[in-house]
Amino acid sequence: MYQLRIYTLRTVEALEQYATVHWTRHISSLRDFGVTTHGIWTQHDADAHRLLALISYPEGADPTEVATAYMASPGFAADMDGFDVSDIITVEDLLLDPAAASPLS
Repeated sequence: MYQLRIYTLRTVEALEQYATVHWTRHISSLRDFGVTTHGIWTQHDADAHRLLALISYPEGADPTEVATAYMASPGFAADMDGFDVSDIITVEDLLLDPAAASPLS
């Protein structure tokens, strides 16, 4: 199962820090939970301050349970060290299933 996560950050500086420091840390620590990061992007609109991450979960995993366990882990705490979480305004997530014609299906 794939998930698109959309983070809206307070400032361009917070977005830059989250994208270049903290999300790059998440890539490694998420692997410990069987989660694969397929890519991270920042929205082209410079005023949007959004980071988008495409991740996938192992077959049969419950994304909510995995996210809860991950966010309670020492790895997640270490990933976020030095970042003011109040700079994250919203987090949206969309669960995605590849269409039959998708190269990922």
